[in-house]
Amino acid sequence: MAPRKLAFISPPSVFDQLPFDRSLATSLWSSASPQKFASFLDNCWEFNSLKKLHARIFVLGLGGEIFLGTKLVSSYAKFRTLSESRWVFRGIVNDNLSLWNSVIVGYFRANQFQEVLGGYLALRRRRIGLNSPAVTFSLKSCVGLESLGFGRGVHCDAFKFGLEGDPFVGSALIGLYSKLGAIEDAAKSFDEISERDTVAYTSMITAFSQCGGRLSCKAFHVFGYMQRNQVDPSRVTLVSLLQAAASLGELNAGQAIHGFALRRRIGCSDEVFETALMDMYIRCGGLKMASRVFRPKKVRTVGSWNALITGYLQIGQPVEALQHFICMICEKVVPDLISLANALLACADLVCMKEGKSIHGYIFRAGMELDTVASTALLGLYCKCGGLGQARQIYNQIDNKDVITHNVMMGGYVRDGLAREAIEMYSHMIRTGQRPNSASLLTVLSALSDHKDVKTCLPLHGRLIRSNLESNTEIANHLISTYARCSFLHYARRVFNRIARVDLVSLTSMMTGYVLAGHADEAVSLLKDMQQEILEHDSVALTTVLQAFSQLGCLSSVKEVHCRLYRSRGEADLPFVNSLITTYAKCGRADLAGLLFHSTSSQCLTTWNAMIAAHGMHGNPEEAMKLYNEMKVKGIRPDGATFTSILTACSHSGLVQEGLCVFKSMYEEHGLHPQEEHYSCLVDLLCRSGKLAEACEVLRSIPLLDESSSAKGSLLAACRVYADQKRGEAIGRELLDSESGKPSLYTAISNLYAQGERWEEAGRLRSVGKDRCERTPGYSLIEVQ
Repeated sequence: MAPRKLAFISPPSVFDQLPFDRSLATSLWSSASPQKFASFLDNCWEFNSLKKLHARIFVLGLGGEIFLGTKLVSSYAKFRTLSESRWVFRGIVNDNLSLWNSVIVGYFRANQFQEVLGGYLALRRRRIGLNSPAVTFSLKSCVGLESLGFGRGVHCDAFKFGLEGDPFVGSALIGLYSKLGAIEDAAKSFDEISERDTVAYTSMITAFSQCGGRLSCKAFHVFGYMQRNQVDPSRVTLVSLLQAAASLGELNAGQAIHGFALRRRIGCSDEVFETALMDMYIRCGGLKMASRVFRPKKVRTVGSWNALITGYLQIGQPVEALQHFICMICEKVVPDLISLANALLACADLVCMKEGKSIHGYIFRAGMELDTVASTALLGLYCKCGGLGQARQIYNQIDNKDVITHNVMMGGYVRDGLAREAIEMYSHMIRTGQRPNSASLLTVLSALSDHKDVKTCLPLHGRLIRSNLESNTEIANHLISTYARCSFLHYARRVFNRIARVDLVSLTSMMTGYVLAGHADEAVSLLKDMQQEILEHDSVALTTVLQAFSQLGCLSSVKEVHCRLYRSRGEADLPFVNSLITTYAKCGRADLAGLLFHSTSSQCLTTWNAMIAAHGMHGNPEEAMKLYNEMKVKGIRPDGATFTSILTACSHSGLVQEGLCVFKSMYEEHGLHPQEEHYSCLVDLLCRSGKLAEACEVLRSIPLLDESSSAKGSLLAACRVYADQKRGEAIGRELLDSESGKPSLYTAISNLYAQGERWEEAGRLRSVGKDRCERTPGYSLIEVQ
């Protein structure tokens, strides 16, 4: 039974209620021994009472007592009042190692890790010596502060004093190295322990199980040594082994641990063990076994429900997780913060805003104070469900924001296309001293790629190199993509060349960068390094290859890739078939695109869009309209890309009335709000038919028009064709303000001036364009048979 936490009441108040004389009570108080005061300090849970006790100890001249002084230091540390704690410590400090140990332990229990290390350094400066507690708790504080360098220094001191073989020091060293990413050093520390007990073996088993992946296998090897040396495992040992089995997905190993626990009667009625057991069965695919562990319980605790719900979330079944949460509520089990956080995560994965808001309302009505984990889960709900404004309000209300909180908010910004805000969030995280993890770096790299912000990417890349994170393949792939989208291909290739083990994603990212920059020949040469059998099983890589061949006009190569796909999968990959249709059309073979389209049995909306765009590309608006009407008859609802293709086809063929009817039907028949690209197609349609006034009117009505809109370019070209000097000059100046580095713009405006015989202005603009812009020479490609 846990001891009662008693708030210490000042002596007169207590003695007023006692049945004996007040003077006797005061006498007892004044003559209390240090042991009595120590007992009062242990049961003191109010800061004001602690100060009164300290004052009485000081008045009675007991403040210099090492025993009482140590108790006072620990008590003040418990209330996180470091200034008082330091003051007391300075008054009693001497060369008694036990005193120093007590102070270090007191600081550690109060989570004052910085003070622990400060006390350790002071202890070393005074050259008093070291023993197991001082080293053990200093190493544990290094873990709390994530200070591997300081921990290595403590390890060296332990070695000098011959403490590396101590089981407690060895276990602390294992925890330090394993939790801070140096598992090999943890194994060496384990080997140095002279007499390994249950704690030492369990520490090593836990270290390997927490590493995940193949290293989790070593947890079972250590357990084998433990059994051969006849050291009895504890409940914690078996829980760690269950976690290792879950990480490896080894159901047989997990069942063996379960049987061992039943035979030895270890942890079978323990909630922590049963939680780990259910988690193992769920993650290893043994849902029936997990249910058997869960069902026999007469009273299902909130912990067991949490284990089941968490397990379903970990294996990607949010529907089951949410259903079990509802069952828990129906059984009148009061959810805790873990239950609510899991339910919010399930709602976020399912994009169930309504259910998520209901849970949020329950939290508000219950007056629950959310911790960082639950607050982050709530934040993720609104970020994934489109409530970014509400997410920002929740973010501002979280007091202790950790790296995961920042990651979720950054991910919400990137998901909503607010790359600039995501980058600013990352900068804020760095300024506040948060250390970004790999998820933070991947998110900010995605934002930099979307925003094409190479100025921020370069210093971030330097940070990655200094942290030795550039070798991480996933981060390197994002760096390649970011540099490629920013047209810094030489940087992207430099990162690519440094990857120790190039995978398919790395190659595809690099090829995509070359294709986007118009260097399809480089992409094709890079393709030779890719293993063909891997290439055949990845549609993203195949699509990138097709884009490269379409840029080069290599029809024979496109056919070769098509044949390889047909032999391996028989045109079952619909995304690749869609890319093939587009590629054949770009290579001038709309007939082959049509044959492929009609031979595809499972046509999706993208397939129809690709074929409509192919007809529009080849000047067949009648065929495009025919497909559009056929698609509607078959019940396939068109999207924005469909209307872009139809309007483009009408524009290239001068079908003004048909195009206007299609544009009008977007909202009236299909409820789609026209986007900027649809207005641009409409402006181009009107310009090609000479209706400049109408085109200008449409241009001014476009909501949130981009300053460098292609619609303005179409209107400028039409003004030159139809000799509209005034309107053309106005549009040209607007474009020059936003696209001063585009050489074709200077040429178009100077041609407009020349047409109006304004030779001086035309010449001046051409010379300005030559000075400011780097011209890219045009080229044409033919395929030689």
